[in-house]
Amino acid sequence: MTERLIKSNKIRIGDISISYYIKKSTTTSSKTIIFLHGFPFNKNMWRDQLQALPEDITGIALDIRGHGLSTSGHSFFSIDVFAKDIRVFMEKLDVEQATLCGISMGGYIALRGYQLFPEKISGLILADTHSKADTNAGKQKRFDSIQAVLNHGRRPFSIGFVENVFSADSIQEKLEAVEYIKSAIRRNSVRSICSTLLALAARTDTSDTLKDISVPTLLIRGSDDRITSAQDMKDLEEAIPNARFKEIAACGHLPNLEAPEEFNRVINEFMDEV
Repeated sequence: MTERLIKSNKIRIGDISISYYIKKSTTTSSKTIIFLHGFPFNKNMWRDQLQALPEDITGIALDIRGHGLSTSGHSFFSIDVFAKDIRVFMEKLDVEQATLCGISMGGYIALRGYQLFPEKISGLILADTHSKADTNAGKQKRFDSIQAVLNHGRRPFSIGFVENVFSADSIQEKLEAVEYIKSAIRRNSVRSICSTLLALAARTDTSDTLKDISVPTLLIRGSDDRITSAQDMKDLEEAIPNARFKEIAACGHLPNLEAPEEFNRVINEFMDEV
């Protein structure tokens, strides 16, 4: 059996260059899954998932505009812009349909993508995310974060971020994952971090169209997530027809890094049915 390698590539999309990993199927299957990272991370957070994909699935993990090795272009970020980038990216790679797997911000992008180009989406995996816009308090918290990053830089921001996204167990036991997240945050420019915080604060609410989602949908949440509430994800489960919900124990906001074997098993079982 030929070993499937994860290859790193770049492609020009409009005003930006998108960096991505691809692990191609070894069969004639046309199944594709595209992994969308959270803020302020990059495609490296999905390496365990790419490694674990079955032979008949092509896996792609990309850097969202302004993150990782993808360029920023015009720098006027929005969830809408990020989602439209995904559509053009799929067209450039001749991907007719794909399952979108998004965590946190990646989930917001996937849901907006389904509103904009449902015909190109064969399934949804939404991890530690929801469909609601920020409340006024939530917006203010992001504005405060922007001010803190501008005043004090990325290092204090990364330390506080780690304390919020990981469970207490993971902080003690998943040292490699914790260090990756700190490093990923510090690799982003201050401009990119602040622009993305504004994009998150300005995002639209996608709740009204959840009832129209007709593709298989898997919802995953870390049981100890302090950012995305259990109720927010239960609301997704109730609103999306035929959605299924899986909670992964002893994980915070990033179960794909905190419990990769369990996360991989759940998504691979789901992909069997898509």
